[in-house]
Amino acid sequence: MNANRFGDLEVIARSPAGKPACTTPLLFIHGAYTGAWCWEEHFLPYFADAGYACYALSLSGHGASRRRGPLDSFSIDDYVRDVAEVVEKLPGTPALIGHSMGGLVVQKYLERASVPAAVLLCSVPPQGLMGSAIGLMFNKPNLINDLNRILNGGHPDPDGLREALFHQPITVETLMRYYRKCQPESHRAIWDMTLFNLPQPGRMHRPPMLIMGAEHDHLIPPAQVAMTAATYGEPAHIMPGMGHGVMLEQDWFKVAEHIAAWLPTQIA
Repeated sequence: MNANRFGDLEVIARSPAGKPACTTPLLFIHGAYTGAWCWEEHFLPYFADAGYACYALSLSGHGASRRRGPLDSFSIDDYVRDVAEVVEKLPGTPALIGHSMGGLVVQKYLERASVPAAVLLCSVPPQGLMGSAIGLMFNKPNLINDLNRILNGGHPDPDGLREALFHQPITVETLMRYYRKCQPESHRAIWDMTLFNLPQPGRMHRPPMLIMGAEHDHLIPPAQVAMTAATYGEPAHIMPGMGHGVMLEQDWFKVAEHIAAWLPTQIA
């Protein structure tokens, strides 16, 4: 693993051993409450071993990236500019892989530029977070309370993190390691994803898209993934037996294998 600075943005990079199998790099974009670290655990080494130059960005206010103002000052547009800033410094135009909020950032980025391919993992749909929030209020009120505590800088019960991200077994030690790395999210970005700055599909470039979700995702349930897929005219691939944190779940490799099988059919 190599930790790089792209200006004042944190980027974790992994290079393939030997000659890359593909000239298109991969840029991974995390979701709310996390940072580039969530890709470092499994996905970066997996895709580097598969021959890809891999980069994971910590958006402004996350991880070790810039904090030019309060976290709540950062918007989805700021996060899109972060992606654009990193893309300009990569050796080639990357395929984008975004999880949750990162998937919405990918959609917003496609309003301004094209990429060879895009993967949306448990992504906020173009219709925004409202449907998901209403579902949580009725079906998982304790979970939405925990998420609000994290949003406001509080410390919810670690079981709330388990319920939010995982369906499969996870050790207490591993859960607590992830728990310590999680952080608050920008209220402004949450409101942008709920109502004020939703993707505009009519303005977007339309690269090949792989749209994936998880059977037991409480945050972006399969019905929300289906909305994204229908908007872009793509099938929805729902991974059985998994929760929202697909890149950290016990069966993460099944998700990685699905992406790795799809990418070569789309990019060189």
